Parts: sequence; structure tokens; C-alpha cells
Amino acid sequence: MPQRHTGKGNDGLLRFASVGPVQLEAGGFLPDVTLAYETWGALNADSSNAILIHHALTGSTHVTQGDSDDAGWWEELVGPGAPVNTTKFFVVSVNMLGGCYGSTGPASTAPDGRPWGSRFPLITLRDTVEVEERLADQLGIATWHAVVGGSLGGARALEWAISRPDRVQRCGVIACGPTSTAEQIAFAQAQTLAIRQDRDFNDGDYYGGPLPDAGLALARRIAHITYRSAAELDNRFGRQPQQLEQPLQAQALAQRGRYQVESYLDHQGNKLVGRFDANSYVVITEALMSHDITRGRGTLGEALGRTSAQFFIAAVTSDRLYFPAESESLAAALPTPVDVHMISAGIGHDAFLTDIAQVAEPLRLHLSQ
Repeated sequence: MPQRHTGKGNDGLLRFASVGPVQLEAGGFLPDVTLAYETWGALNADSSNAILIHHALTGSTHVTQGDSDDAGWWEELVGPGAPVNTTKFFVVSVNMLGGCYGSTGPASTAPDGRPWGSRFPLITLRDTVEVEERLADQLGIATWHAVVGGSLGGARALEWAISRPDRVQRCGVIACGPTSTAEQIAFAQAQTLAIRQDRDFNDGDYYGGPLPDAGLALARRIAHITYRSAAELDNRFGRQPQQLEQPLQAQALAQRGRYQVESYLDHQGNKLVGRFDANSYVVITEALMSHDITRGRGTLGEALGRTSAQFFIAAVTSDRLYFPAESESLAAALPTPVDVHMISAGIGHDAFLTDIAQVAEPLRLHLSQ
């Protein structure tokens, strides 16, 4: 029986739900899936105020602080009085299937008592919708007032709207297009290969031994270059050396120190190593590579014709991972075309996090209609 979430307590604290076995789109099978999730606010009497917020590639469920001690990653968008107002809406955020923040993933224990490791099957974004729908059933949510996400989270939100049209009234797609392009897949393949070629990867069965930290850190470096614009890197670091007393050109190249931008990328790689599982990085990245709402659904217009959701679409002007033109093609192909809200920022793709306040008020209006 569905379990309606009627209490407001413990906002922003991690919960877990068993959603049962799942037959995966690519042919794999998971006998018992657990999803980790957080909630804020309370579900109203007719269960009409629920909003699902999706995290990006290495994000967590912790969108906003709530009753916890830690700030969330979208505080400017979600919280009391924010556009996604947690005093008005019941907000849910789910750790993606395959992740490492509590949901079933490669590090989880398989039925034989060992971590799944290399045996964890390929998942697609359509699989993630399947298991999240079961969680919605358990929470007593028949229809989402809105499903919203940025980057990978936007792809997940879009897949929800297309594959479960009767359960999504509004869809917010930020810094993401209708498919993963060839270039995006190419960048993704370089990242997964960096992990797989780490000598400690052991085909994914590294649990209990040395971790493939070097490969994971390299994957993050590759990704982070796509998250920031060329102008941002030039303006912030240029060709400056890191902690050198003499100009770089005065030294022999064999004796040089690092450029500042190298140190910056090292820092980004090492930060991720401390909080993320390499196998989950591979699994989630390959799930994003599968992103294509037209697969088996005809043209882009025909695929989008499956949903009656009201769309909110935003892009970042300097994004070189998900170019604004991809958002514009998505917006133009909708049954009722919409404008693309532009986040004007020089930083690049990551502006969907750092500069999200620029589209906060338009999103508030969209959610109130």
C-alpha cells in the first residue's frame, strides 16, 4: 500500500526505501533495489504539491539544508521562501540508481554477500524513472507538480516527462538537451576510460584493495574542463605558474613547476576522490551516454508530443558542454514552443549551479501557474 508522507519533520535527512526487483532496459536484472532520498516540507491532502529535484552527475540528494547542519547544492532555488518553496511544496530528491550516496550501486552488497563491482549491470535513464516511479507510489504521489533538474538532472527530468506523461505536470530542464550528442559521448568515453585504465581498477572489483583514485581524479579533470569555459580558465589562471619566483620562460622546461590551472584541476580531481566511488562514476556516466528521448519514439517532435507537461527550459550562455542551441532545439520542438531562459555567465556549464538565481523568479512564476 502507498505510504503518504504527511509529517514535516526531519527535512533534509537521508531516508531509504526498498522498491523491489527491476528488470533493466539493457537486459540486466537487480533483485532488490534500494533508493536513498531526502524530503522537505509536507505532502498536502490531495498530494498535488510534490516536486522532484534531480541531481547532476556527481551530486547528492542534499538540495537544501532543511533540518540538517549542511547547506545544499541548490540553496538559491530550493528552501523556505525560495522559488521551490519548501513551506508550500513537498520536495523530494532521489540518489540516482547506480550512485554511491545510499542507492543501490556497484559498491552495494549483492545477494552473495560481496559488492556488485564488475557485475553491476548497465542502466539507462529510463531505468532510473522506473525505480523512482515506485518510490513515488510509496510516498503516495500519483502526479508530480513538477520535475526539475540541471545537466544530468535535466536529462532525468526530461525522461520522466516523456516516459510518464500522466505523472508530470511541469518539467524544468536546465543546461541540458534532448539527447547526448556525439561530442558529449566522446568526452564521457575519455572519462570512463581514464578510470578503467587505472592499474588499481581491477575490472571494477577493487573493493577491499587499492582504489583507482588516479583514474577517478583524471576523469574528473577531463570533466571539469568541459564544465568551465575557455574564457573562465584564461581569466582566472592564464599562463601563470604555480608558486614560482621566476617567470616560467626563464626556467628550463624540465625543471618547471606547475601552471596554476594544473594545480586547480589537481584540486578538483582530489576533491572528488574523497567523496565518490569510481564504479558509480562509470555507471552514471554511461547512463547519461544513453540519454536520447527519441530512441524508439520517432522524431524529436513526435517524442515530445507524448507529454502534455508545461516546460521550463534554461541554458547557460557560455556552456560548451551543453550548448544553448541544444536547449533552443528542445524548446522549439515542443508541442507548444517555449522561450529559453538564459543564464548569462562567463563561467561555463557550472553556472547552472553557481548562477541559478538568474532564473529563480521565472521558475517561481512557472511553478505558480
